[in-house]
Amino acid sequence: MREAHASHGYIGDKDAYLKRLRRIEGQVRGLQRMVEEEQYCIDILTQVSAVTKGLQAVSMGLLEDHLGHCVVDAARVGDAEAAAKVKEASDAIARLLRS
Repeated sequence: MREAHASHGYIGDKDAYLKRLRRIEGQVRGLQRMVEEEQYCIDILTQVSAVTKGLQAVSMGLLEDHLGHCVVDAARVGDAEAAAKVKEASDAIARLLRS
């Protein structure tokens, strides 16, 4: 369950995340163009790998920020909230591993 906070752990790096996501967005548009232009399969797969690595880097950064900010803050508040945040992080890690 998500709760409203004045700031989240990633806020300090928000501009960097947005820059990276815009770069990934451009790479995805490039992939679409490559398919439209019927480019070589291996070249397209190489670009898919680059997009995947970019998204993984964003995911890992967000996860690190979540652990360092949200989970740590919850641990200061108490057991129930800390346990909920750890479970939330664990579930997020499981989703990342499945993807």
